[in-house]
Amino acid sequence: MACAWDFQFRVLLLGDSGVGKSALLLRYTEDVFADAPTHTVGVDFCSQEEEPEPGVRVRLQFWDTAGQERYRAVTRSYYRNAAAVVLLFDLTARRSFESIPEWHREVRERVCPLPLRFLLLGTKSDLRGQRGVTREEAQGMADALEAPYLETSARTGSNVRAALSLLCRELHRAACAGEYTPRGGWSGVPPAPLGGVETQEKQRRRCTC
Repeated sequence: MACAWDFQFRVLLLGDSGVGKSALLLRYTEDVFADAPTHTVGVDFCSQEEEPEPGVRVRLQFWDTAGQERYRAVTRSYYRNAAAVVLLFDLTARRSFESIPEWHREVRERVCPLPLRFLLLGTKSDLRGQRGVTREEAQGMADALEAPYLETSARTGSNVRAALSLLCRELHRAACAGEYTPRGGWSGVPPAPLGGVETQEKQRRRCTC
């Protein structure tokens, strides 16, 4: 049976504990918001399919990593197989914003020189009265990282789908331009091919979807 997708990309979500990584994914994949916050232990996994252009099916595989220091040794093992990284900070918690360069530096040290796309997201944009980071500061950070920047709210859904759809289109464009070179195969569990992208052709002989 043929796969139901044409491209598959591994996407990491990185940021301090409590910034809303899991909430953002829940809103994106199931269009719901959980009032009671949960903390990821180690790494959680989910996937979502997009159609960046008519007739092209892309599966994004999200790896939601724990932000606590005690889990960092676990999450670091997933860095080298990523095609993209979403860096998240809480707009109401300035310390999480100040941690972004450290997260960026850490993942670059483990993935470079392979192609890698970054997306910077400010979360909890609905809490306007508690804001601790200005849009100008965040945009300046994004410019320094050479990454798009959007402000999102998992509670209201604002910009959640727009942000991850934007990332999907960029990954698809890069793959079509030959910027990713898949090596070997990936059945959906680690280890993934270097570069974090797999085409349908390389999966067809093994696919059980």
